[in-house]
Parts: sequence; C-alpha cells; structure tokens
Amino acid sequence: MNADATLIGPTAPPELHVMTLNVRRAMEGPLIARADRWSTRAPAVHALLTSERPTLLGVQEALPRVMPSIRRALGDGYRSLGRGRGRGGTGEGTPLLYDGTRLQLVDGGQRALSDRPDVPGSTGWGNAIPRIAVWAEFVDRSTGARLLAVNTHLDPFSRRSRRRSAADIAAFVRERGIPAVVTGDLNADVRSASVRALFDGERLTDARAVADVHLSPHWGTYTHYRRPRVGDRRIDAIAVTPGVQVRAVGANARTFDGVHPSDHLAVQAVIRVGAVDASSARRTTR
Repeated sequence: MNADATLIGPTAPPELHVMTLNVRRAMEGPLIARADRWSTRAPAVHALLTSERPTLLGVQEALPRVMPSIRRALGDGYRSLGRGRGRGGTGEGTPLLYDGTRLQLVDGGQRALSDRPDVPGSTGWGNAIPRIAVWAEFVDRSTGARLLAVNTHLDPFSRRSRRRSAADIAAFVRERGIPAVVTGDLNADVRSASVRALFDGERLTDARAVADVHLSPHWGTYTHYRRPRVGDRRIDAIAVTPGVQVRAVGANARTFDGVHPSDHLAVQAVIRVGAVDASSARRTTR
C-alpha cells in the first residue's frame, strides 16, 4: 500500500464508504509525547477525513472539543449522533457521523452497555468506566435500502465486560432485523473469545472475512504510532450482517508529513446494501 495514497475516498451510489476510527483521546502537555498530542495530530486527522470522506464514520475516544474539527473535515452535509458516556452526556463519546445528503436518519439513540441500557452513565459487567453503543437506522436516499449502524468502544480491562457487551450488541442487531454494520474498537483481537459473541456466524461477520478485495495486509490496528505489522492484534473492526455485501476492506496506514492521525489505524470498507421490503423492516421507538 502507498502510504501517500487515498485508501478509498468518496464513493458513489449504490456503494457506501464506512470507516471506524479511534481518534485517540485529545491530550496536551509536556508529559505527553509529541506524537500523542492532539495539537500534533489534529491536522493529520483533518487531512485523513477530508481525503477519505466516508459516508458513515464511527469514532471512538471522541471528546467534545474535537468534534468541531471532525465536522469541519467532513463538510457541511454531515450530521452526527451520540453524546459523551457520562451521566450528563459528558466525557468521551463514540459518535456516528454520516453524510446527510446520502443517508436519511430514521431512528437512533445511545445505549449504556450494562443491565440498565437506558440509564446514562450506568456501569456493570465488570467495566468500572461507562461503556456505550450509539446506533442509527438510515434509509439510503439513493437506493431506498435500510441500514442499521452501531458504533462502540469496548472495555480494555474486563473480558467479562467485552463478552457481555458483544452479546448485547449482537442481540440488539438481531432485534432490529434489518441489514446492519457495526464499527468499533473492540480492545481485543477479532478472533478472541472475549468478543466472539459479536461475530456469531449467523447475523454478524467480520467484514474482512467476507470482503471481495483486501486493500491492505493483515495488519494489527493498534500501532502506537509505529509502522503496522502483519499478525499483530486487529482490535478495530467492521462487522456486517447478511444483506450487506463487502466490496473492499482495508486498514489505513497513511501518514501526513510524517504524522500519524492516531495510535490506531482507521479501518475502512466499501459496502452495498440490498433493498429491504418495507413490510419486513422493523422499527423500534426508544
């Protein structure tokens, strides 16, 4: 892969460009390595998003102060959904951003990954810090197809939390009953037991496993600002249900003037969604 080349870029109907990106928590100060500072990385994040222009973007570790920069990079036609994971909607978020000229929002919300999904800031299952999933149901304005999108960031410390959260997201996708794409930082390799419930083999499948074309080697996605290596843990992923065709998938190792946008690689896919008969598409009000 050419590190100076756009991996996918804007796509035209009927294809959709999906990206997941752990943007890395924005931090500053003399004790923070230069490569890790938001002031260093913000121009690279802007350049990445401006050049790639995903139709649908799931972001992790997004503090409120970085969202204006992300929105500016994508452009005026983009909209966002989701708030911080804290009780008052504060703190890190896992927002979904989408091209509103292409995708019409039908329904959406935010769920706590706990036994109390409707209680903001609630914890459980072994995660001391609140964990959330942001979801949206769209209609593709160009094709009429419906698509459910879910974006999440699973707990880095608790295997139990990851297992329960993965199972909860998989069950939610089954409940909605329409083609779906899940984006996220899983904090565990896609082959690990702790997230196996997400890739249940019936509804959700790792996009890389079913892609027509692979745009990058089998790199690990948590690089910590180093060159990616084949065989390292692939903890950032896109999952799809039947009815979603993955035309291409890859991890983006591009740098900008030698600067990495994040300590994670963006994972990107080109998908097509088959039209869904309106009588079979279930809508749930939350």
